Parts: sequence; structure tokens; C-alpha cells
Amino acid sequence: MSRLIDKLSILKKKIYSQKKSYSFGGCDLLIDYIFKSKKNGFYLDIGCQHPVSNNNTYLLYRRGWSGMNIDLDPKNIRLFDLERSNDINICKCISSDNSEKDLFFFHPGSPINSLERKTIKDKSNFSLKKIKTFTINSILEEYKIRDIDYFNLDVEGHEIEILKNFDIKYYKPRIISVEFIDYQMKKLEFINNNINRVLQSDLYKYFISNDYHFINWSHADLIFVHKDFRN
Repeated sequence: MSRLIDKLSILKKKIYSQKKSYSFGGCDLLIDYIFKSKKNGFYLDIGCQHPVSNNNTYLLYRRGWSGMNIDLDPKNIRLFDLERSNDINICKCISSDNSEKDLFFFHPGSPINSLERKTIKDKSNFSLKKIKTFTINSILEEYKIRDIDYFNLDVEGHEIEILKNFDIKYYKPRIISVEFIDYQMKKLEFINNNINRVLQSDLYKYFISNDYHFINWSHADLIFVHKDFRN
């Protein structure tokens, strides 16, 4: 009898311990846990890429959150409009200013379309296009967004440029995840990462100087929390 009870206990744990993640490296599970008591919230996802696959906000969307998703690729935004109609989905390229820049474009839906030459290294199967750029501030002002619970930023090496013209002191998102890739690596693999490179990076210094605490590192995502959101 005790053996049967133990078996049932294990089965119960198997069922209730399952965790469904849509992120590439499990970042969404951490974010979902942080906001576990918040039923309705708002996220800002820049470089959103796909509405479900490798997405850090879809788990929140599934449990009732909504937000703004921005990507430079029209194909990606069409998918967001189809799957996440409760969100604000915008096809624009975000940068440090409102201007025109070179875009290294591989193909529609490619996760490595980028404004940064360093991200493509020795690849040659891209075309160079001109694209109009906008600042985060101009978009948030246009849509009258003020309160941001979670901000996800993943733009293939252009993160710090975008942040140069973001009024983080005004908006101060509660939690921020930002992609960090050390382009000095010979081979871009997570197992080759070095925490010292993170601590020396412009991204880390930017957030620390703006009242954020570094709380976790999930694959390529650095996670920061604003000091006012800590207990």
C-alpha cells in the first residue's frame, strides 16, 4: 500500500512540476515567476521576432497580459497580428534616433536581420537595405504608454544604441531582460561566456548606473530589476 502511495505521489509531482517555456533559454519562466501575483500587466518587447517561438512574453500573454511588440520585419508583425491580436504590434526599426540606417537583411523572418555589422561576421548571404529608424521614446509617446512592467530587448547587438535615447528614468520598467552576446568570442556559444565580460560591458554599466540590480542570467538574457520594485 505504501508503495502505491509513493508511486501516486511521484506521479502527482511529475504532473504539477511540469513547466512550459516558450523562450529559447527559459527566461520567460523566471519573468513569469517574478510576476506570479500580477494577473494583468504590460510588457514592451523590442525585437520580438516571433509571437510564440523563442519568445519571452508569450507565457505572460497566455495568462492575460498585453503589451507592445516591435520588430523591423513585416512578416514577423503579420504573425503577431494573427496570433496576438490583443497586443499593439508595430513594424518599425528602433535605434538611437529618427533617421535612416543600413540594414543587413538575410530573409523575411530571419532572427539575425540587424543594423550591426559585427553580428554577421563572415556571412555573405545578406543584402544591404536602407531602413527608417525611430526611438523608443517617440513610439511610447505616440501610443501614450507610461507604465511598463516588463521590458524585453533583443536586437542583435544594437541594444546599447537603442538605450541611448530611451528615457529610462521616466519609464523605469520594473523588470528588464536584454540580450547580451560577447562578439569577441571565437565561437558564439553560451558555454564560452564569461561573467567578467558581462560586468565590464556597456549594457551592465548602463543599467547599474540607472538604479537597476542584476538578478539573473538565462542563456543570453541578462535580467535586471529596478530598485523600487525590490522588497
